[in-house]
Amino acid sequence: MLVWLFNRFTPLLEQLESHSSGDSRVFLTARIALASVTSFLLAIVLGPLAIRWLKSRFRERIDSASHTLNELQSDKSQTPTMGGLFVMAAVVLATLLFGDLSSRYVQLGLGVGIAFAALGAVDDWIKLNTTRNGLGAKQKFAVQLVLAATAGCVLYFEHLHKPHGLDVIWPLGSAGIWLGAGFIAWSTFVMAGSSNAVNLTDGLDGLASGCTVFAGSAFVALTYLAGHKIMADYLSIPYMAGAGEFSVMMGALVGAVLGFLWFNCYPAQVFMGDTGALSIGALLALAALITRQEVLLAVVGGIFVIETLSVIFQVGWFRLTGQRLIACSPLHNHFLFKGQHELKIVVRFWIGSALLALVAVASLKIQ
Repeated sequence: MLVWLFNRFTPLLEQLESHSSGDSRVFLTARIALASVTSFLLAIVLGPLAIRWLKSRFRERIDSASHTLNELQSDKSQTPTMGGLFVMAAVVLATLLFGDLSSRYVQLGLGVGIAFAALGAVDDWIKLNTTRNGLGAKQKFAVQLVLAATAGCVLYFEHLHKPHGLDVIWPLGSAGIWLGAGFIAWSTFVMAGSSNAVNLTDGLDGLASGCTVFAGSAFVALTYLAGHKIMADYLSIPYMAGAGEFSVMMGALVGAVLGFLWFNCYPAQVFMGDTGALSIGALLALAALITRQEVLLAVVGGIFVIETLSVIFQVGWFRLTGQRLIACSPLHNHFLFKGQHELKIVVRFWIGSALLALVAVASLKIQ
C-alpha cells in the first residue's frame, strides 16, 4: 500500500529514487524495518485476543507414540494451539502495508504462506476435533508436494531468463549446476523438506520460533543483498532482480515470530501448531529459492536439518537393528529424556542457530 501511494505521486517519487536501495524505487530499507516492527506489534496486540479465542476452541492434546514423552510433557496438555493463525495474519497485514504488491515474489510469498498455513490449520483441526492424529502422513505430504510444485512452476518461469536463475549455487567459489526444468522438482523438494523440518523442530516451548528468528533474519539480509546489483556483484552472489522486495516479507515474518515468541517462550501460553510451522518452513525455503541459496538454507537452518536427520536416522537404525540410536527423536527429545531442563535445551539450540546464521552470512565473502 505504501508503494502504491508513492507511485501515485510521480514527481515526488523521482526525487526519492536517488535515496532508494537495490532495485526498489521506494525506500526498501525503511520498508523492511517498518514491516518488521509493524508485524511484531500486530502479533503482540493480536496475541492475547487470539490466545483467548484459541483457548476456548483449540487446545493441545499430548498423545505421542512415546508414553515417557507424554509423561514429560503432560503439563503442556490443554495449552492453546494453532497460534500460527495470528503469526501469518501479522505477516500478511504488514506485507500488504509495506510490500510492493506488483512484485511477483511478494505475490508468490503471500500465496505460499497462506496456502501452507491453511494446510496446517486443516491438519491441526482434525487432530484437535477428532480421534485421528491429523491428516494421514501420505495425504498431508501429497498436498505439500502439490503446493510446493505449484510455487516451483511460478519460480521457474520467473527465473527462466535470469542469469543463474535455474542454477544450484555452491556458496564457496560460487560454482553452479544448471537444472533446467529440473528446477521445479528441486524447488518442490526444498520447500516440502523445509516445511516438514520446521514442523519436526516445533516440540519445545520457543524452540522453533526462536530458531526461526535467527534463520529468518539471515534471509532478510540475503534477499536484500541478492536484489542489490552492486552488493551482489561485490559478494559474487547471483543478482536476482526484484528479490529485494521479498526482504520486506521476510522482515515481516521475523517481526511476527518475535512477537509470537513473547507468548511462546517457556512456559508457553500458546503453540504455533502445524498452522505456523508449515508456513514458516515454506517461506524460508521460498527465500532460499528466490536468492538461489538453497545450500546456505541448509546452513542457516542447520538446527532444522539436524532435527530432521535425527528422525530419519532413528527410524532407519531401528528398522535395521531393532535398537534406538538416540533416546527419542527428534533430537531435542533425546536431551529431554536425559534429564536436561527444557529451557536449557531451547537456549542452547538458539545459540547454535545464531552461530549458523552468522557463519552462513559470513561465508558470502569467502570466495
